[in-house]
Amino acid sequence: MGRVGVLLLNLGGPDKLEDVGPFLFNLFSDPEIIRLPFPWLQKPLAWLIASRRTRQSQENYKQIGGGSPLRRITEAQGEALRQQLRASGQDANIYIGMRYWHPYTEEAIAKMTQDELERLVILPLYPQFSISTSGSSFRLLDRLWQQDPKLQQIDYTVIPSWHKQPSYLQAMAELIAQELDQFPNPDEVHIFFSAHGVPKSYVEEAGDPYQQEIEESTYLIMQTLNRPNPHILAYQSRVGPLEWLQPYTEEAIQELGAKGVKDLVVVPISFVSEHIETLQEIDIEYREVAEEAGIPNFRRVPALNTHPVFIKALADLVIEALKSPSFKLSQVTQMKKKVRIYPPERWEWGLTTSAEVWNGRIAMLGFIALIIELITGHGLLHMIGLL
Repeated sequence: MGRVGVLLLNLGGPDKLEDVGPFLFNLFSDPEIIRLPFPWLQKPLAWLIASRRTRQSQENYKQIGGGSPLRRITEAQGEALRQQLRASGQDANIYIGMRYWHPYTEEAIAKMTQDELERLVILPLYPQFSISTSGSSFRLLDRLWQQDPKLQQIDYTVIPSWHKQPSYLQAMAELIAQELDQFPNPDEVHIFFSAHGVPKSYVEEAGDPYQQEIEESTYLIMQTLNRPNPHILAYQSRVGPLEWLQPYTEEAIQELGAKGVKDLVVVPISFVSEHIETLQEIDIEYREVAEEAGIPNFRRVPALNTHPVFIKALADLVIEALKSPSFKLSQVTQMKKKVRIYPPERWEWGLTTSAEVWNGRIAMLGFIALIIELITGHGLLHMIGLL
């Protein structure tokens, strides 16, 4: 088969407190994270948001040791995957490409071209596909592939999502069972699946399959677990004024408390590694919400990290991909044919999707102008005496 490589894709995270500001700037510079009407607005707004959020984010990272463990865990996952593949008779080089921090996807690509690979499997560490996660990385890779003749010589294949992979479901079920069994009455514990949220418009207007795949994963994990526990799915990490997928995790916890739930196990359904959203947001912030809501017994299922059954899931995905026909980056959009990574660019009269997009763009421009004016103290509203 020739020299084989596996490219693991993930978000990335700041290694130390000094990295938080640049990391946030990279994150909000991505048009898949914040959609703006004109490209030239992206970086100025990203700088503005990063500047406003850096101090609070640094305080959050201080609570988990001063930096994200995501890189260390992802490297451990890569090494475990390499060993599992070797035990299965398949040698492979493992590369890690982070979207917003080191090692960047571009750094992984540079190593790959030096190693003269013949086959490559692109595997996102996001079980469920979303425009803002896997989709963003795929778009970047597609651009890099078009620009680099050396990359075009590599026979590669993409795994777009794998939310129904049997060993992944089994690993999740085993971790949940371990936490349930810590309670005096395991079958009465309420299981709370918490997924990273996305704006509702991504699903309803852009056709993002993320919500559907999250719901399918939740159902299949409960089927695999095969226990009678009540369960709920909610979405965390909402930012900004837009409406996101609901129910929101904080509000759902409060509602369970009001109903008299006392035992709660939170499952980070969309995360395969410990990072800021599990260690700080769930373990600290949502634990406090639960205590205030009258839920005294709060436990959280660990992220998959290097769980042996999860690593087997990744290895099985790679081996199956190598045996199957190649699936190209250009085919990802075709497969998710309802997904519009970007909204229409032409304005149209009437109550059309395009008209709604441009109305939203105009509103966003006004909102950005207002924010800038509030921060700088200069602008039209100040000139006419309204501020």
